[in-house]
Amino acid sequence: QGRQVRFGIRLHVILRETSEEAWQAADRLIAHLDDDTIARAQASLARFDSVGQQRMAELHGGSRDKLLVAPNLWAGIGLVRGGAGTALVGSHEEVADRIAEYHELGLDHFVLSGYPHLEEAYHFGEGVRPVLAARGLLGDGAVERRVARVDAGHVLAAGRHRGTRRRGRARTSSSGTPRSSAASACA
Repeated sequence: QGRQVRFGIRLHVILRETSEEAWQAADRLIAHLDDDTIARAQASLARFDSVGQQRMAELHGGSRDKLLVAPNLWAGIGLVRGGAGTALVGSHEEVADRIAEYHELGLDHFVLSGYPHLEEAYHFGEGVRPVLAARGLLGDGAVERRVARVDAGHVLAAGRHRGTRRRGRARTSSSGTPRSSAASACA
């Protein structure tokens, strides 16, 4: 009834000036996880009925050896975290390439976060966003309104989220799309 179906993706991002630096940062995120911690987390996550969680586990099988599941798509976060467990990892150009590819496939909503949240929001805003803008992917009808939502810890684009304390204030982009304070700082 007059609605348009749109598609999106929820990912973490690990961005640095070079691909090597980004992969080192990804490795540091899981460097101190021992095999017992991963096994316990995987056993706990396996109890969920979520098909998405089951598919996430199938990507890596609980093994550190199977974390690269596609170019620049790393499943390391999913070793110990439920829900969104994949991250785009790479240089600003590489991550912009992947976002452009997803956009070409028909995805136009991008919910991105990272560890640490605020720092990755700045890495994205200062490094990837200009690349996307130079390629013409930011602006009317493109991904700008969707990319503007960067989850920066407890600062959420939509303002208050049930059970989450709100830090900062929600802001709105020129298109009227809610944005988090961190995303606004990157704009």
